[in-house]
Amino acid sequence: MTQSEQISEAKQFSGYWQDKGDEKQETQRFWINLLRNVLGVENAETFIEFEKRVKLTHTSFIDAYIPATKVLIEQKGAKIDLHKGYEQSDGSILTPYQQAKRYADEMPNSIRPDWIVVCNFTEFLIYNMETPHAEPVQILLKDLEKEYYRLSFIADTGSIHLKQEMEVSVEAGRIVGKIYDALLKQYKNPESPHTLKSLNMLCVRLVFCLYAEDAGIFNSKSQFHDYMESFRTENMRQALLQLFKVLDTKTEDRDEELEEKLAAFPYVNGGLFTEEDASIPQFSEELREMLLHKASEDFDWSRISPTIFGAVFESTLNPETRRSGGMHYTSIENIHRVIDPLFMDELTQEFNEIRAVKSAKNRNEKLAAFQKKLGSLSFLDPACGSGNFLTETYLSLRRLENECIKLRLGGQQNALDVFGDEFAIQVQIHQFYGIEINDFAVVVAKTALWIAESQMMTETAMILSRNLEFLPLKGYSNIVEGNALRMDWRTLSSAPQIEAVYAEKLHVYKIDENFDKIEVREPEIEFGKKYKELNVITREMESEELPKDSISAPVEYDYIIGNPPFVGARWMDKRQKEDVLLTFGKDWQGVGDLDYVCSWYKKASDMIRNLKTKCAFVSTNSICQGGVVSNLWKPFFEGGLHIDFAWQTFKWHNETADKGNMAAVHCVIVGFSTAENSKPKIIFSGQQKIEAKNINGYLIDAPNTFIDKRMHPISDVPQICLGGQPIDDGNLTLTEEEKDELLKKEPQAEKFIRHYMMGKDFIDRKPRYCLWLMGANPAELRKCREVMRRIEKVKEFRLASNRSSTLRAAQTPALFGAPFEAQSDYVAIPKVSSENRRYVPMDYLSKEIIPGDKLFVMQDASLFHFGVMMSNVHMAWMRSVCGRLKSDYSYSNTIVYNNFPWCNPTDVQKAKIESTAQGILDVRAKYPDSSLADLYDELTMPPELRRAHQENDKAVMKAYGFALSMTASDCVAELFKMYEKLAKKEVKHGE
Repeated sequence: MTQSEQISEAKQFSGYWQDKGDEKQETQRFWINLLRNVLGVENAETFIEFEKRVKLTHTSFIDAYIPATKVLIEQKGAKIDLHKGYEQSDGSILTPYQQAKRYADEMPNSIRPDWIVVCNFTEFLIYNMETPHAEPVQILLKDLEKEYYRLSFIADTGSIHLKQEMEVSVEAGRIVGKIYDALLKQYKNPESPHTLKSLNMLCVRLVFCLYAEDAGIFNSKSQFHDYMESFRTENMRQALLQLFKVLDTKTEDRDEELEEKLAAFPYVNGGLFTEEDASIPQFSEELREMLLHKASEDFDWSRISPTIFGAVFESTLNPETRRSGGMHYTSIENIHRVIDPLFMDELTQEFNEIRAVKSAKNRNEKLAAFQKKLGSLSFLDPACGSGNFLTETYLSLRRLENECIKLRLGGQQNALDVFGDEFAIQVQIHQFYGIEINDFAVVVAKTALWIAESQMMTETAMILSRNLEFLPLKGYSNIVEGNALRMDWRTLSSAPQIEAVYAEKLHVYKIDENFDKIEVREPEIEFGKKYKELNVITREMESEELPKDSISAPVEYDYIIGNPPFVGARWMDKRQKEDVLLTFGKDWQGVGDLDYVCSWYKKASDMIRNLKTKCAFVSTNSICQGGVVSNLWKPFFEGGLHIDFAWQTFKWHNETADKGNMAAVHCVIVGFSTAENSKPKIIFSGQQKIEAKNINGYLIDAPNTFIDKRMHPISDVPQICLGGQPIDDGNLTLTEEEKDELLKKEPQAEKFIRHYMMGKDFIDRKPRYCLWLMGANPAELRKCREVMRRIEKVKEFRLASNRSSTLRAAQTPALFGAPFEAQSDYVAIPKVSSENRRYVPMDYLSKEIIPGDKLFVMQDASLFHFGVMMSNVHMAWMRSVCGRLKSDYSYSNTIVYNNFPWCNPTDVQKAKIESTAQGILDVRAKYPDSSLADLYDELTMPPELRRAHQENDKAVMKAYGFALSMTASDCVAELFKMYEKLAKKEVKHGE
């Protein structure tokens, strides 16, 4: 369907259904009508299933389910409020979404929904199951004419063709893996670096030959197969050596007496078959069978997706990924989350506007200019891996160009009538630049781009009704091997030589594991000095007798994209830490807390200053959370950088061939530039696309305010601190079993045992104990041999440390390394809590319980303090500014609590919050056998506890002056404004 057709159908649909809404009689007709007429599903009746059975404590039925797109639909009548809870058959009170979520959680993993849509005929609420607690996307029936596209995911199967490409590409990876294993067994020194490099190159060459014969690049469908089949097994090695040499030799330079079956192969070029001392082992019968039958006769390589296969191929042959579970790839959907908002959406819109031009002459002139524009753009991926971002970008641009060509032809059969002898294709692979540190991945990236070029030339040839020559390959020097953080991105073809010249000069210092000690080896070279300007580099390279043609002119890229390495600040090796220091310099605030990926942002921000270049990187969400935001984004913004679009935290899946989705990494995507931009800034949150006035470092629509570490609360509230740290190697802390065993031996030790809690113990209500020997009588202690044995082990453990603080603690081995004992009952706050909980569980604990260092402690906390802390307002703030431990929330006093702006309630409002806070505690008290983990699980949370929290949320929001209709994002934006006022007031008061 065309866009105008969908708009017309959406208008008719909303008009027809505006006064209807009987759940029992009209649900099926409503959805079939929507799927067929608005979303363009041809066989709507078979596309959707109604009344799908699901087993809870009793048999229930899902209103509708779409298997192809994994969409679960909970349909209600027109009079039902989708935002309210209703009593269920088991007595629980659930909103329609919570009801649907309960169904979803009981479904098998293979069909568990990716989306839940709740509808009452007049309103759609859309929930993305990647972020099940995020605000839903709301679409009103009356607005469907304008917002129909937001329902497109319901019918978007990802295209059958794309799914087939994915399956074929993964199968190709399996075949390559088997060939790799069979070849490896034939090498005499299978573990040597030379063998592995040779084997990788051999696999790349074999894949190219297999693809070339299936895709018509060679002269016949089975040319490579027939050539290899003509040799006996013992001669196949020599046959490959001869073939590779021929493929690398121009036709006019070949031996005139070359036998016909070799002479028939075309000249390939591109450096793919140039000898680099790559060895080939003798073949076995197993290898012969695998190559000729499984890899050639039984498989069609022309159907692979170069984007997916490149990544699968590289990971299949990479020893590290093979050890960790085999081939994986980044989904094409995730790649488009980067490239679409950065440039593809804009280019597609421009094409659609040209297509709407009525004058054919005018339209063709604009199309020709648009094609040239596409061919003038340049793209850099400075951590390109196997080239999947570059390959998918190339394919996307070429598909758009092919649409231009179709439109210019206007249905004419003979392309020459339109183009004459002019070559129509403008988009070329030399527009795509990449840097990759792994030599094999570089070769795979080039090969993936060649395959992509071949596929798109085939499509263009069909459109033009003419043959297009693919071979010989053009030399492709724009993807280079090297360390991107030690290179000048503007001059990639010279990068390897620059790296070689400056490798030692840049490596001028030594650092310890914690960035604490720096020793400059060459004092005359300034620490962290960047590469010299290009002309200086050129002169020095010439003095090193490097080839002059290796120096290229600087490139001003239009777009910089990619998915740089995810390595946390505490997990980097020494070389990576040196890379970070070299990129940022030793004086950058908080450099030791920056993840490795931050270096790509710094390199990019330096390079694009005063340029029109736009960038977008995928990163772990840690770069937009906690104290890192101030350390990283504050200097960037001060330097003129701004964020143009952002994807808030989502799960970035690397797909695997054998396991479905790997454990997802929680990521963000940040699109940024320094150039003026009049277009609206966009925040993507689940399915929501939100226009923002400004996107700050926390990726929310708010001013560029930075939450720095603060040692005391910004508001007049009690201080919180961490509990004590044992530093005991488990000798001062006891499980219940260990406590009982100790008391059997030494009942007199009971006076030394106290209840003890860490964060997980607190949430799970799991009994735990400690030896609390503060003020213990030495004479009584010496009578407890088991206790003394434990104290001695603590001393030994601490003395074995090289940390000065731990060594000092060895002088008092009977005490916690950092002891803490509450002086009053306190509110305990777990330092780490699951992202799946709507509320971080907090509770009052007796001062008799010793808190560990995974619990924050608020002494002298009133019910008012507890109510605000447990509210959705505080939780929204916490989610926005806290750090993360993997995907879990990492609460902190210095960032989250001390910077939280508290409300100034009236006496009435304060009393109401105290009442609703007590209501939460009263409901919990009804479930003495349930842990906080049980009570705050979204599936098992008692309905009355949920209601108590909802009442508390309302009370707190009213105290803040927030409308109850405000979203979490709205609340956070207002909290940032409050914080900014408090911070300015604090500065003014300090002056």
